[in-house]
Amino acid sequence: MIQHAGADLDCILKPSSVAVVGASSQVGKWGFMMVQRLLATGFRGRVYPVNPGNDEIQGLPCYPTVFDLPEPVDLAVITTPAASVPDRLRDCAVSGIRGAVVISAGFAETGEKGLILESEARSVSEKYGIRFVGPNCMGLWSAAVNLNLCFSRPVTAGPVSFISQSGTFGVALAQVANEKGYGLRSFISIGNQADLDVSDYLSYLADDDGTKVITIYLEGLRDGRRFFETAERVSKIKPIVLYKAGRSLVGQRATMSHTASVAGSGRVFDGMCRQAGIIQVREAFHLFEIAEALVGLPLPAGNRVAILGSGGQGVVGTDACSALGLDLPELDQETASMISALLPGHAPPAKNPVDFAGSQRTALQEADIIRRLLELDYIDGVISNVPVSPQIWDPSLDIDPDRPETLPDPVQKAVEGAKIYASLPVVHGKPVICLRFARLEKDVMESILKDGGIPIYDTPEQCARAMSALVYYGKVR
Repeated sequence: MIQHAGADLDCILKPSSVAVVGASSQVGKWGFMMVQRLLATGFRGRVYPVNPGNDEIQGLPCYPTVFDLPEPVDLAVITTPAASVPDRLRDCAVSGIRGAVVISAGFAETGEKGLILESEARSVSEKYGIRFVGPNCMGLWSAAVNLNLCFSRPVTAGPVSFISQSGTFGVALAQVANEKGYGLRSFISIGNQADLDVSDYLSYLADDDGTKVITIYLEGLRDGRRFFETAERVSKIKPIVLYKAGRSLVGQRATMSHTASVAGSGRVFDGMCRQAGIIQVREAFHLFEIAEALVGLPLPAGNRVAILGSGGQGVVGTDACSALGLDLPELDQETASMISALLPGHAPPAKNPVDFAGSQRTALQEADIIRRLLELDYIDGVISNVPVSPQIWDPSLDIDPDRPETLPDPVQKAVEGAKIYASLPVVHGKPVICLRFARLEKDVMESILKDGGIPIYDTPEQCARAMSALVYYGKVR
C-alpha cells in the first residue's frame, strides 16, 4: 500500500464538497440517510446526490454520474452494492475526487468472494491515488466542517477524536459520550481498513490542532509493526487512549467475521502498548473518562496523591488509588496541624486522606486546603469532591457566575471559592480531579470547575483511574 502523509486526509475530514454515490429518495436506505444527515446537521460545504434514476433527492439536483457534477468534489460517499464499489471508486478517481468513504458491506468480512472485491478496491486506490475509509463502515463525523455521515442527531464539538473499528458500537459509544458532555473533534468508523488504516488516522490526528486526545476502539491490526511505530511517535505529541477488544479466544474469532481482522496475542499487544506509550483501558467507556482528564489538566511529576473527602469516600478512594500503584504519602506534622486547624472541631486529625467528617464546608475552605496540599513538594496531584453547591439548599437559584454582584452574599462567596478552586491546577501545575456522587441538573460549581479543566466523576474508582492515566502519560512525555 502507498504511504501518505496525514495531510492527505483533509479531503476526507475537511471536505468543501461531498458527492453521495448511490443517493436514494427512499427513506431508510443508506443513500437516503447520507444525504439527510449532511443536510440536517449543517455541513458547511456543498452536497451532490449521484444516482442515474433520480432528477432530485431531498430538494437537491441529482446527477447521473460523478462525471456530470458541476464542479470538482473533494469527497465521495459510496453506498452502492459491494460488487459495484471498485468501479465506483475508479469513476470517482478519474473524475478528480481524491477521497471516499465506502459504507457498503459485503467484503472480506464475508469470505473469499468479498476478499477478492476488497482487493480490487485496494488496487484501484493504489493505481489511481484515491484514498478511502472502509469498506463496511458507518461513516464519520468531523467538527471542522460539521460533516456528519454517522449520527442521527448532532453531536457537540470538542477536543477528543475517536477512531473505532466497530461501526454500530462505536457510534453508540460516541453518542453516549456526547450525552455525558464529552465533545468530539472527529469520529471515524474505519471498518475493514482496506486502504486507510488506523495508523493513517493516527498520523493525521497528531497534526490536527483541534484534536487534544486520540481515543481508539480496536479489534485487530493489519500491520502491527507500523501501528506501534506510529503510536510511539504520536504518543509523544498527544495522548492515545485505547480499548482493545477480542481478547478471549471466542472474541478473537468474532473479530474475523466482524471486520476481517486478526486480533493477535493479548499479552504481546499489552507489552507493545507499554513500549509505545499507549494508555490502555479495560472497559470501553473508560476511553472518554480518561480522555477528559488528559484534555484539561497538567501532568503530574510523580504518583503521589492526596485525597480530600469525607469518611468512606476517602477510604474507597485510597483503596482504588493503591490498586493502581498511586502512593498516598502521610502528611508532615506541620502541614497536618495547619490543615487540622481548618477542619471542623469533630473531624479527625488531618492525615492523607483528609477527612471533612461529613460536615458542611465552603468552597473557600476546600480551595484553601487543596492549595496547601498542592504546595507540598511530595504531593503531585489531588482528588477531592465538588464543593457543596448553594443550589442544593435552594434549587430555585439561577446563578450567573459572571455577575456575582447580583447574588446573595453566601452565594457570592461560594462562586468566589469555586473560581479559586478551578484556578489551582494551572497556578500550581498539578492536576486536581473531582468527585460528585449526586449530580444537579445545572450545578454552577460543576460548571466553574469544568471551565477550569477539572474533570468531575461519579465514583472514587473513576477518579483514581483518571489520576493513574495522568501519571502514566506524564512518564511517557
